[in-house]
Amino acid sequence: MLFFVTLTVAGILAGALNAIAGGGTFLTFPALVWLGLPPIMANATATIGALPGYASSAWGYRADVGAEGALGLRAIIGLGALGGLLGAGLLLVTPGAVFDGLVPWLLLVATLLFAAGPRILNFVRARGIGPAGPVLSGAAVLAVSTYGGYFNGGLGILLLAMLGMIGFVNLHGMNGLKVLLSAVLSLVSAVAYAAAGLIDWRAALIMAVATTIGGYLGARGAKLIRMDHLRIGITGVGLVMTVLFFAL
Repeated sequence: MLFFVTLTVAGILAGALNAIAGGGTFLTFPALVWLGLPPIMANATATIGALPGYASSAWGYRADVGAEGALGLRAIIGLGALGGLLGAGLLLVTPGAVFDGLVPWLLLVATLLFAAGPRILNFVRARGIGPAGPVLSGAAVLAVSTYGGYFNGGLGILLLAMLGMIGFVNLHGMNGLKVLLSAVLSLVSAVAYAAAGLIDWRAALIMAVATTIGGYLGARGAKLIRMDHLRIGITGVGLVMTVLFFAL
């Protein structure tokens, strides 16, 4: 019962956060580790558990997604899938003890990225960075997607910043492509994780249902929540989780 309740609550809250501002990884990953999953398996299971929320959000943005900058949409999606596969492969060859040591640092980086998200985007826009050429654009998509295939935390803000750098200006289109890329690279990563036997399917199923419910509730209540307060709260959760993992 504790297993079910913990994952249901964490999944609903994570789905709602991802629908509004991101940061759901700060809840699902620690919850899975707390329930006894090894960090690598927890990371893989959290990735597949978030897929339904990404997919439903991408469908909601389907009319807004389009190509901008030097790369076509198919090229961006293809590079995203390749990066997800590379990141998953990198995770699979990372020794468990090494990943255990990296987890607090990954959480810290993800928390700082999330906290600094608006400043990063404003910096990209104010300095007029981009649009980059096709080679630099492709490298940026591949690099961020590889990070996402390895560890999902902070992925959303990295994708938005990257899209701004390669020439995207339509915010709705950027958000749509962000969740589409998240879904694609998470799907590719999840397939690799599943083939390697790293998915706890019972936990993944519970979280998949819970994040879907949370995503719907989050989308419905997004206008009722002040984004600055929410960002402070999520950053606080991320910092607490980081400190706890450093203390383990």
